[in-house]
Amino acid sequence: MKQLNEIRVPVRNETEIVAARQKGREMAAQLGFSSTDLTLIATAISEVARNIILYGTRGEIVLALVHKGAKRGLSVVASDKGVGILNIAQAMQDGFSTSGGLGLGLPGVKRLMDEFEIVSKVGKGTTVRFKKWLP
Repeated sequence: MKQLNEIRVPVRNETEIVAARQKGREMAAQLGFSSTDLTLIATAISEVARNIILYGTRGEIVLALVHKGAKRGLSVVASDKGVGILNIAQAMQDGFSTSGGLGLGLPGVKRLMDEFEIVSKVGKGTTVRFKKWLP
């Protein structure tokens, strides 16, 4: 898989969550995603960015245009140096939340995207990677 231009967005506050969302939406629009897919992508970015603020206090989202053979898409990598996730399987269950939220975050992102991966080390931080491919 080849990665084309990349944009790094620091995430430390609400304003930067909005910036990450907008940049992701702009990049996806350049690729020609439908308005529905643009909304899904922006929602997924917003969810992981909000998790960075809630659990990692600060981190980064890296957005990149990618292609694999004839497929083209958007890659998103969200990382923080926060507390990490003690039980990833539990965190991936619908309705589970340690912050009192609805618990739609990570499982929702996984459902909205085509590829999803999460790596977390307690005390070291969490990295969530996902991709959306053009249909």
